Amino acid sequence: MSRLESIDVVRLRWFVAVAQELHFARAANSLHISRQKLSHTVIDLENELGTKLFVPGAQPTQLTDEGRELLEQAREIIARAESVARRDEPEAPAPLRVGFVPGVTVSKWTRIWAERFPDVPLEVSALAQADQEAALRAGRVDMCFVRLPIDREGMSAIPLYREVPVVVVQKEHPLSVFDEVRMADLADERLQDTSDVDAVGGALELVAAAGGAAIVPHSLARLHHRRDLVYRPMLDIPDTEVALAWPADRTTDLVEDFIGVVRGRSERSSRGQARAEKTEPRKKAAVKKTGGRPAPAKKPARRRGR
Repeated sequence: MSRLESIDVVRLRWFVAVAQELHFARAANSLHISRQKLSHTVIDLENELGTKLFVPGAQPTQLTDEGRELLEQAREIIARAESVARRDEPEAPAPLRVGFVPGVTVSKWTRIWAERFPDVPLEVSALAQADQEAALRAGRVDMCFVRLPIDREGMSAIPLYREVPVVVVQKEHPLSVFDEVRMADLADERLQDTSDVDAVGGALELVAAAGGAAIVPHSLARLHHRRDLVYRPMLDIPDTEVALAWPADRTTDLVEDFIGVVRGRSERSSRGQARAEKTEPRKKAAVKKTGGRPAPAKKPARRRGR
């Protein structure tokens, strides 16, 4: 080990700061230390090396030949130390990226994840429903709360819940007194186009301004709630279904953990249960071979007498 490599890297960094700034006060400010402390450190370093690093009394501050030589060597030593530190530093865990479409509330699951896996960041992002599948296939998110249907080719999906469709009308509309509405009740109504779920807010603006009605999933009616509008359940319109989806070939441990959170598994079983589900078919096969009974224990062999 050379003499320089035995010197504390922090002291070398302080020397380099002065050598680059050629100004003790500015260097001390950039290092967030006092000028006096920095000056004493440089003096101690000169005494230890037995040479002057800066020209005494020079204004502005100037390096000596020995100081310039030390600057190059110090930079190399600092670079090696930082390389070793980066190599030894544990890698930060990769985040789990979860998307969700309008109307889906994810706060409960994000709260449980933060409590259960505090060391693994969860990145949650709102997506347009039209983008839900593309975001998954392009790898922009690892999982997504989607509205079905989606193309299931290469995708895994867990249906979570169904949403009742509602009709939205003005507060003074005759249908506002109904508890439930059927399509026959809307025969004479001008229905706003809500086929583009991402544009539902605009459709409800039209209902408020020009009348008519709009049929939307319940969560979107709540999301775009207005005091001048009311919504009532529809009886003869199919429900919409919300699911948690992800690419089947990217079912990682983190994905399994999030599935456990969403399905309400306990903390103890969140990952273990996911693993158990994978091995369940093998267990069933073993039970089938024995007819559901445990295999008989082998009897110990009798010893022959002499």
